[in-house]
Amino acid sequence: MSRKPLTLKGAEKLRVELRRLKTVDRPRVIQAIAEARAHGDLSENAEYHAAREQQGFIEGRIKQIDHDLSICEIIDVSQLPAGDRVVFGATVHLEDQDDGSEVVFQIVGEPEADARHGLISITSPIARALVGKREGDIVDVAAPAGNRSLEIIAVRYV
Repeated sequence: MSRKPLTLKGAEKLRVELRRLKTVDRPRVIQAIAEARAHGDLSENAEYHAAREQQGFIEGRIKQIDHDLSICEIIDVSQLPAGDRVVFGATVHLEDQDDGSEVVFQIVGEPEADARHGLISITSPIARALVGKREGDIVDVAAPAGNRSLEIIAVRYV
């Protein structure tokens, strides 16, 4: 099985979340379940059922993060010798050739991708179109809203 890439920063965020889930959220929900059980009949106890549902979510998230961290190759993007080429971990400044708008994305691993915060997965269509290109290149990307032509203004590794 090939290991999936994950940035050093992304791995640290996952570790912090995992630590919080295990040391804060899990004990809190266990306490909530115990208190709800003390109220008697569990079949009609909404607090108990809500706490059990939350416990299931927490345990599932813990397993997911443990799995992601175990199968990922953690990469320090500041140490990559890529120059002005776009590779995993690059922060890319783009200008839309149609409307002149600018956008900044960092290409990251799947577990840390969050487009609202400018973190796009290495497997996304935009990232796949950008990988291997250089500053000044114009890239055509098939996006859900239609094809877009994007010029690479700058490539950084931070």
